[in-house]
Amino acid sequence: MIEQIRIQNFKSIEDLTLNLGRINIFIGENGCGKSNILEAICMASAASNEKLDNEFLASRGIRLTSAEFTRSAFEKEKISKPILFDILMDSSHKNITVNNDNKPYSKWSAQISIPDYIKESLRKYLKENGDNTLERILNFLIAVEKMTEEENSNSFSQFAKYLKETQDFNKKFNNFIIYSPENTALRTFDKEGQVEPLGVSGEGLFKLLKVLSSEEKLSEIKEKLVCMGWFEDFLIKEETTKKEIHIKDRYIDNDLGYFTQNSTNEGFLFILFYLCLFVSKDTPNFFAVDNIDASLNPKLCSELTEILVKLAKKYNKQAIFTTHNASVLDGLNLHDDDQRLFVVSRNRSGRTKIKRVHKPKLNNNEDPVKLSVAFTRGYIGGLSRGF
Repeated sequence: MIEQIRIQNFKSIEDLTLNLGRINIFIGENGCGKSNILEAICMASAASNEKLDNEFLASRGIRLTSAEFTRSAFEKEKISKPILFDILMDSSHKNITVNNDNKPYSKWSAQISIPDYIKESLRKYLKENGDNTLERILNFLIAVEKMTEEENSNSFSQFAKYLKETQDFNKKFNNFIIYSPENTALRTFDKEGQVEPLGVSGEGLFKLLKVLSSEEKLSEIKEKLVCMGWFEDFLIKEETTKKEIHIKDRYIDNDLGYFTQNSTNEGFLFILFYLCLFVSKDTPNFFAVDNIDASLNPKLCSELTEILVKLAKKYNKQAIFTTHNASVLDGLNLHDDDQRLFVVSRNRSGRTKIKRVHKPKLNNNEDPVKLSVAFTRGYIGGLSRGF
């Protein structure tokens, strides 16, 4: 998993370090920087992917603004300094520097640092083989590709290990997306997103349902959908000019049939989207959902959190949720280190900061307080101030 991310000089974030679990929930007042943290991670992912054009960034869920204000504008000199990211995954680091000269039509550029021990391995090889020509470097890389586990060349083995770590990192990190599903996109099955299999607003849901059907995962999705008390079943129907899901309400007479995605309640579509996102092998391993509580009943929010925690572990997903609904928190078990709660706020000078909420320490005979109650009473922070 992605264990730690350090962000410097991005929007309201001057310098922030985030230590992640498998499921991570951000709470905090409006405008405190929750979405800025998600966008920073998204920009780091795009930079690692060497795709920093505006179209790509927007398709991943970043709210685009001018280059000056993408940097922390607390002091004027900061708007010309680079954005820095340091990502730790399974004890391997990746350092990324992102910059822009702030001129009209200028593009963002990224520089990814190479560890010193890798540079030393390459220098050693070049020294042993005469010079530092491009041909020598290419020969070194070819030798790494051909290397077997039995070979003992330290230079080769270190470089091969580095390439494998980089490949694993990119697979986990480079497809990070901030999902913000929308009612219209979830109902309009003919609309495809810029990113497959699911666009940031929920585009592509019908096609993904068809794929999951062929993988025989729909039964698990249907099993989880019973958290909607009225739900009985759904079927995927596709004709030449029409794509629909036929949804069965268990309270409606069997002779009266079904209703479709256009007539069902939007809460059902949001839950369906989240379940597909978590069970599919084609969706990102690491992603975020902004406002996970949208369109959902409070009790359903806590039930959904519990469901997604289990699915994340089963399907090796890592996710960050933002929410303003206290009930989402009641689905967390803070005794499990894989489940983490963070309060995001701004300090007196306006910089975004973050604090992890740990499991409560109780005195003898003291009853635990629900996290939702602790949140709404102001015990753990994250509430709006100033009124």
